[in-house]
Amino acid sequence: MCGIVGYVGREPAAPVLIESLKRLEYRGYDSAGITVLNKSLETYKTVGKIADLESILPEEIVANVGIGHTRWATHGKPETRNAHPHMSSSISVVHNGIIENYLQLKEKLIDLGYVFESDTDTEVIAHMLNYKMYNGKKKIDLLTAIRETTRELEGSFAIAALCSDEKGCLVFARKNSPLVLGIGDDGYYAASDVTAFLKYTKKVIYVDDHEIGAVRPDCIEIFDPKGNLVSKETHTIEWDLEAAEKAGYDHFMLKEIHEQPTAIQKTFAGKLMELEGTIKMDELYLTPEQIKHLRRATIIACGTSWNAGILGKYLFEKLAGIHTDIETASEFRYGNPVLCGEELTIAITQSGETADTLAAVRSSQSYGCRTVAITNVVGSTITRESSSVVYTRAGPEIGVAATKTFTAQLITLYMLAIYLGRVRGVLSAEEAKNLIVNIKRLPGQIQKILNRKDKIKECAEQFADKRDYFFIGRYLNFPIALEGALKLKEISYIHAEGYAAGELKHGPLALLTDETPVVAIATKGHTYDKILSNIKEVKARDATVIAVANEDDTEIEKYVDEVLRIPQSHEMTAPILTSVVLQLLAYYTALANDCSIDKPRNLAKSVTVE
Repeated sequence: MCGIVGYVGREPAAPVLIESLKRLEYRGYDSAGITVLNKSLETYKTVGKIADLESILPEEIVANVGIGHTRWATHGKPETRNAHPHMSSSISVVHNGIIENYLQLKEKLIDLGYVFESDTDTEVIAHMLNYKMYNGKKKIDLLTAIRETTRELEGSFAIAALCSDEKGCLVFARKNSPLVLGIGDDGYYAASDVTAFLKYTKKVIYVDDHEIGAVRPDCIEIFDPKGNLVSKETHTIEWDLEAAEKAGYDHFMLKEIHEQPTAIQKTFAGKLMELEGTIKMDELYLTPEQIKHLRRATIIACGTSWNAGILGKYLFEKLAGIHTDIETASEFRYGNPVLCGEELTIAITQSGETADTLAAVRSSQSYGCRTVAITNVVGSTITRESSSVVYTRAGPEIGVAATKTFTAQLITLYMLAIYLGRVRGVLSAEEAKNLIVNIKRLPGQIQKILNRKDKIKECAEQFADKRDYFFIGRYLNFPIALEGALKLKEISYIHAEGYAAGELKHGPLALLTDETPVVAIATKGHTYDKILSNIKEVKARDATVIAVANEDDTEIEKYVDEVLRIPQSHEMTAPILTSVVLQLLAYYTALANDCSIDKPRNLAKSVTVE
């Protein structure tokens, strides 16, 4: 995700800002910039790495106040004009989050004579601050201006701003986007997380939602929404720098599992049109007529992305009425695929650099197929080679075992299927509304699972010494069974296999013993009775069964040994919740076996060679 830094103190600001931005590189970014306040505002920004930003800075910058930013493109392409900070005359702003009503605000500001230089939502904040300070009946200070401005902003934000008329002052505001302040011997710091300034201080103040404030050379002031001065507790960080990058979690994987509510919310932000019963897909360069005449879709992917693609196949056929094939990217080119121009190829790749998937896309395009890439990395190779790109907004994922990128891919496939179904007339507005409502509930439902993860940990520890696992599911739960098995084998080195539950009797039952735990995905839906029958088959072979079931299902306990619960949910969206449970099961199993979780043996995060 994007990163904010700020500094007010006695030291030169530019080196502090650059060092702090480097500490936030792990969050992922495509551009970076800083503004320092001396006699006037001086802003430097560029596309690329922090090193590229350093190369354009003057040798000496005399300033003790500044703000900086690493940007992950959301509104507007990765271009220098879209990089932060954004200016409006005497004001400079950096911002993380999404301003959902920025278009309405932008229109008003244009009518007032403001000229926009970027495509971002952030620039409206700079112009609004300028308008509040200088175009009212009386001039107000920057702190008052940010209080009035944030009252009009809808969405999420962490904001830091400077004004050339207020030397030595940095103002900030927060809503649904992290912001923390640091108290050092030589100054004060502001950042998206403590990693940015941990080199300088371990004393921090956490800014809460809806709070605003000012950082000055001699003090920090924080105010609540009513304008009352707030007294905040100072915390001392105990982590070393490496641990701080993990935000206090023992492993990046666990941190990234916990980031899924935010990752999912960012992925669907601005796209769910609940009232209209459809999805906003402006980035999909297909006309309604082209969509209506699609004969077939082919999903191409590898590994975890391939498991997501299997679920995508079910979604496209159910919701959009499009016959869909799922292909392993590494095999696609060698099977003489039969394709034509009235087909859609959907390539799923977290990194956008997976060599097999890139090769398959190029092969597909040679047949004249339209291609859509689903990826998490702005500016990656696949984004330049596909007809359309739909971004997941999971942010950087450092752990090799995909977690939040997988669920973000699933959300993207749900949205794409709903959109295609509505355009093709297969899915009614009412059906789409129902699905959209349930998609919106997912972040909160995932948080419930995370809040009671101790039960999953206990279950994992109970069976951590087993050397074989089976995962079974039907219909939408089949690809989640595959993914659950993949997660377990990736990081715990336990042999695990995922099966369509009905296939057990075609061979796999021969491998079952009382030493083989079977994870049965038994969430409520039209295959529930069938999975119960499969569970009985398994129990007849003396295997232990761990069921993943809805929290209100009291029937399941009669047939299984352990039950891991998900919140009550729609049959179509339950697989996303189940996947979080299985991620935690794999994590705690690996932890119990003292495995290298973030960097499992023999595996790489991105496979860039065939």
